[in-house]
Amino acid sequence: MNNQKQQKPTLSGQRFKTRKRDEKERFDPTQFQDCIIQGLTETGTDLEAVAKFLDASGAKLDYRRYAETLFDILVAGGMLAPGGTLADDMMRTDVCVFAAQEDLETMQAFAQVFNKLIRRYKYLEKGFEDEVKKLLLFLKGFSESERNKLAMLTGVLLANGTLNASILNSLYNENLVKEGVSAAFAVKLFKSWINEKDIHAVAASLRKVSMDNRLMELFPANKQSVEHFTKYFTEAGLKELSEYVRNQQTIGARKELQKELQEQMSRGDPFKDIILYVKEEMKKNNIHFMKAFQKIVVLFYKAEVLSEEPILKWYKDAHVAKGKSVFLEQMKKFVEWLKNAEEESESEAEEGD
Repeated sequence: MNNQKQQKPTLSGQRFKTRKRDEKERFDPTQFQDCIIQGLTETGTDLEAVAKFLDASGAKLDYRRYAETLFDILVAGGMLAPGGTLADDMMRTDVCVFAAQEDLETMQAFAQVFNKLIRRYKYLEKGFEDEVKKLLLFLKGFSESERNKLAMLTGVLLANGTLNASILNSLYNENLVKEGVSAAFAVKLFKSWINEKDIHAVAASLRKVSMDNRLMELFPANKQSVEHFTKYFTEAGLKELSEYVRNQQTIGARKELQKELQEQMSRGDPFKDIILYVKEEMKKNNIHFMKAFQKIVVLFYKAEVLSEEPILKWYKDAHVAKGKSVFLEQMKKFVEWLKNAEEESESEAEEGD
């Protein structure tokens, strides 16, 4: 046997290309921060120049690895410690959201910086969403002015689709809600969001992530009422948001009323108990009863609680003046169907004789 070790084959005269991603400089977060801050300092407050610098830097700096550091700098001027404070011994820059002017126009300009950056480097989308969720949890660590700027910026980014409305979950943090931070932040956020779009677009975005029925959770449990929400946001200049929430509650209450009525009738509960329940619900929820009236009458008819005769009599002459035209219009098709059904029954009876 040959005890000598076999020589491993080698390749000579071949060169391997290194992928671009591997050529990026690998810094620790502090070194990465220093590079970004130095570049931002050189560009100054010209946000067009800032956007160009960020675009070019992504080719040589590892944005994927240091996304959180990058967004910390662009928002707060430097890396944030837990709670939202900037470390004293770290470099910082004034070319950031928190150091900018507190007005919507400036925040719209900063939103364009984020839009361009994320369009250029799509992999930053998730990192940016996580960053905003984190920033919302840190709200107590920021000044009132910083919170206002962040709220306006977030509203603009929600409007243009850079952010998903699911980030609002962070505002339901118990401590933020308890101290009134969430509600105050929401005022600025919704004002800028509605300014960019309208209440219908905002509502559609909220529905997509099942947030449309959770807005009252911006307040502590003892203040989660339509009345309190409406008063707070109307006084803050957001009447359209107040009306939207009130309508959502009304629709929810009507659906619950109809569902409960169906269950009571299928159980065979006494008619007087059902009527009492309807009256109590109307009083408790201040339901806009008119819109549910026709459906309730049909439910009673199907359950044989009401027959054709009293319905037709009411339609003809027994209704009260209040809401008369609305009730009659709602009931028109059903009453016509009842009349036709009654005529057919009479004809069949005559033929039988």
